Amino acid sequence: MLDAPIPAAAGDLLDAYSTAVTQAVARAAPSVVHVELPGRGSGSGVIVSPDGLVLTNSHVVAGAARILLTTAEGARFPARLLGDDPDTDLALLRAESGAALPAAELGDSAALRVGQVAVAIGNPLGFSSTITAGVVSALGRTLAGRGGRPIEDLIQTDAALNPGNSGGALVDSLGRVIGINTAMIGGAQGLCFAVAANTARLVLGQLVRFGRVRHAFLGLTGQREVVPRRFARAHGLVQATALLVGDVVKGGPADRAGIERGDLLVSIGGQQVAGVDDLLRWLTGERVGTLTEAVVLRRGDLRRMQVIPGERG
Repeated sequence: MLDAPIPAAAGDLLDAYSTAVTQAVARAAPSVVHVELPGRGSGSGVIVSPDGLVLTNSHVVAGAARILLTTAEGARFPARLLGDDPDTDLALLRAESGAALPAAELGDSAALRVGQVAVAIGNPLGFSSTITAGVVSALGRTLAGRGGRPIEDLIQTDAALNPGNSGGALVDSLGRVIGINTAMIGGAQGLCFAVAANTARLVLGQLVRFGRVRHAFLGLTGQREVVPRRFARAHGLVQATALLVGDVVKGGPADRAGIERGDLLVSIGGQQVAGVDDLLRWLTGERVGTLTEAVVLRRGDLRRMQVIPGERG
């Protein structure tokens, strides 16, 4: 029996997917650089401003005495470390180049949807400008970082990552950077992670201004969750999602305030919390030691609690 011909519609879909990926790569790949640490290994980085600011992973460049960058076109120049933040596994470099560099556009990771196209660009195993494509598999993931602290608001993707991809770009179909590639799960297929672009934007701003990131913390983990419509209507909530509280650190600020696992954190300090990225943006250094109100939804009841954020050591 002869194989059935491929329907024309299937071919059209394949062409559309291929076009989306190739256009995304054309826009973003020139901004992805090879990060070399002579004698120590290498990774990837993403140019985020024409004057040479480059985002990469903290674990790639931490403790480096010398850093060299190579662009997709082969230009090679040194870079210096402006600051790093192990809590988000992000670091900021300044490329010492006399010419303007092709900068990527940071997208809005809060607008991501599970299932949309994701393209990873990096230098795995030293092969420059390597492309892998897949989808956004999940949002708001948490992984243990260096020192045991959790890295939160991670994007999970099945776009394959390999050693050397760390610090490279995860982009959407328009070539906008939606994440900075950070980790893969050894021995697992399709479990790769990137720091969300909104978190990267926040860290970038603080590293430029202060050279470090001062973190307030509540002592909880969580992920984005839909607010049940009946509860939203009952309490006049206009937001579609909130932060579902996971683990709560015993004796931490959230625990002392009475926040519990399973609560939906809908606002803090008068600002809506639609997910982890909103909470991370709010937990800046100036929040440390400041009494503020947290509003949670617990089993259909809206509760207001007073919390004092601490500072991560």
